[in-house]
Amino acid sequence: MAKQNYSFEKRQKEIAKKKKKEEKRLKKSAVEENPSQDVDPIAETEAE
Repeated sequence: MAKQNYSFEKRQKEIAKKKKKEEKRLKKSAVEENPSQDVDPIAETEAE
């Protein structure tokens, strides 16, 4: 029977965790850059 390669599994978990963390960081930075998207559209139409 073949020996399991635990270091490979550990590395794959680390890569997945790093990828998820990076995606979360990018999503958070995108929200911070565009806060005007949460403005109420009804208030904008009344001003016109």
